[in-house]
Amino acid sequence: MDLMLEVVVLPVSDVDRAKAFYEALGFRHDADFTTERGLRVVQLTPPGSPASIIFGDNLTDATPGSVRGLHLVVTDIAAARAELAEQGADISEIWHDEDGVFHWAGTAHRVPGPHPERDSYGSFASFADPDGNEWVLQQVVTRLPGR
Repeated sequence: MDLMLEVVVLPVSDVDRAKAFYEALGFRHDADFTTERGLRVVQLTPPGSPASIIFGDNLTDATPGSVRGLHLVVTDIAAARAELAEQGADISEIWHDEDGVFHWAGTAHRVPGPHPERDSYGSFASFADPDGNEWVLQQVVTRLPGR
């Protein structure tokens, strides 16, 4: 059985501000509707992604800005970082983890610059939306077998 992740719900405090932020980053606008009872759903999709994000009114009781570690995989982290910065994201410099495996939560054990060997899965940059939901860019040039 296939279990395909297609939608991630983000808790935001201001739906229109979040929508403008993500659209400025190039996320595709898929839907924005409100039901008679006040359920508002906004769906946006990152460029090239099969999975989307949704946020709105009355979708989640999670605290706005509480999502951490959403990963956007890119093949050229320097180019992706520059493009996101140009589109208005307050994005970190490129970094890698001192353990060289994945990365710790928050900013623990970050080392400035890309992974020394420029290995796939080893270089990162991060940014947050206006509420503080955290996104991480991860460079993947060659996928591991089975991926």
